[in-house]
Amino acid sequence: MQRRQFLAVSLASATAAWASQGWAAAGAPKYLTAAAKPGNSTWLVGLTEDAKIAFEIQIPSRGHAAAAHPERAEAVAFARRPGRFAVVLDCVTGQEIVRLDSPEGRHFYGHGAFTADGKLLLTTENAYDIPDGRLGVWDATDGYKRIGELPSGGIGPHEMIRMDDGGFAVANGGMQTHPDYERAVLNIPTMQPNLTYLDAEGAIIDQVEPPADMRLNSIRHIAADASGRVVIALQWQGNPLQEVPLMASHRRGEALQFFDHPETRALKQYAGSIALSADGSQIAVTGPKGGHVIFFDGTTGAPLNGQALPEASGVARFGERFIVTVKGGVLEGGADGGHVVLVDGDYSWDNHLVAI
Repeated sequence: MQRRQFLAVSLASATAAWASQGWAAAGAPKYLTAAAKPGNSTWLVGLTEDAKIAFEIQIPSRGHAAAAHPERAEAVAFARRPGRFAVVLDCVTGQEIVRLDSPEGRHFYGHGAFTADGKLLLTTENAYDIPDGRLGVWDATDGYKRIGELPSGGIGPHEMIRMDDGGFAVANGGMQTHPDYERAVLNIPTMQPNLTYLDAEGAIIDQVEPPADMRLNSIRHIAADASGRVVIALQWQGNPLQEVPLMASHRRGEALQFFDHPETRALKQYAGSIALSADGSQIAVTGPKGGHVIFFDGTTGAPLNGQALPEASGVARFGERFIVTVKGGVLEGGADGGHVVLVDGDYSWDNHLVAI
């Protein structure tokens, strides 16, 4: 889909939106996350600000992340890579609205984002036989019909987020994979991740790559503040004995900045999710493989405290600090401490906690 076509579709859709109930009708959830229960049933869960379950809706298989519609009480639950489906759910009734199937030669990467007006959904995808990264474009005003695709700007697009200016940032992880080889990385000798910026019309406006010594540090998960700063959770694909920083930040027009932490090793070279506190004073990075969270000063990037937290997975803003999904519940707090709130349901959380 060309840039002008993308914009034309967005404008044409302005007259096609249908009325639907808002998030208050779904129990006023503040967060969405994918989870599993004993017996391997899989769910999309809405959590309120006080960590109560607003809703729980069963989904077909293990989910990864979700995208929340900016106005309607609808959420898109994405299958874990290399999943080929995403489910659009009515979070008031618990009913499936429609199931999205990736086109031939594509699979989803577990993430997506709505345009600011909620009329279009963009999904990160692997065009695995080319290979190249794609962003699928789906019309949310017409039954989520697929209407085209855009280049992601690199190989292995994973998380994408909408920025405050209406544009998008895309974490192109750099890892070439193919469903015939499960989750094996096929391009280690040439791997080159990047962070790509798109404007609100879907055109690539900027990109940045890590330096040569960090090219095996896959750019996977991202968050941003109102100023346009992007913070990045990294996953090292190089020598498992080599210690490297797993957090970076970026402002357009500058180079990537990498920040290490004395407890980085506890993440086992795999940073799961990342978030900025609402006041910008702290950055939190989870390590689900290591059961650990590390915190950084949000202004200087200096390391703050870390905490051992079993199954620490998703993280999002919570007031001036954070909420982190952990075994049996959530942590509410930050580098200066916190407390765990138990959540009913015996859930095992997946990697992400999406703020609505």
